[in-house]
Amino acid sequence: MFWAVALVLGVGIGVAIKLVSSHTPSATGAEAAVQTWPAGAHRAPAFSLTDQYGKPVSLAALRGRPVIVTFIDPLCRNYCPREASILTAAAAQLGKNAPAIVSVSVDPWGDTANNFRLDKLHWKLAPGWKWGAGTYAQLAKVWKRYYVYVGVTKKTFAGVRVRYITHTGAAYLIDRRGYERALFLYPFDTAQVVNAAKDMLSGS
Repeated sequence: MFWAVALVLGVGIGVAIKLVSSHTPSATGAEAAVQTWPAGAHRAPAFSLTDQYGKPVSLAALRGRPVIVTFIDPLCRNYCPREASILTAAAAQLGKNAPAIVSVSVDPWGDTANNFRLDKLHWKLAPGWKWGAGTYAQLAKVWKRYYVYVGVTKKTFAGVRVRYITHTGAAYLIDRRGYERALFLYPFDTAQVVNAAKDMLSGS
């Protein structure tokens, strides 16, 4: 099932193999939608981007608290809002222990203050939700470090250039020390995120 999920969501075979072989995760959860690692096994790749308010957002600045790093298109109107709602619900259930959420954009052309505002309103994002925005080159470095595939197809309709974005639906759970502890591949659910976070926080 892992391979089916990965391929359907746009991860090429080579990328999927690299994701598994480089991280050597153990499969847990429903139909291997969740991959986990022991504490201290894999340092989460560093990044420094800009949030929806034009302020710096980085993994280093969040050290000391758990973090969820996910990859979402602010213009998406199908799977991305669903993933955002799952993470928001997980944060609500975890309460004061909820990880910070940083959503790295996979669509730099859609990264506008208005789009971020509309997503917050319509998607009912968790309090403190941060977007990670930047230039294509800046974002592409983050995608690569986290083994996230992003494909861009350009088409022109009546003289208007339209971009279609396909990408891996992935979210990483990172512990207070900055180590990856779980990878959720869409479709995943709220219970999987909550259970993984609780296991991490309990030290198991």
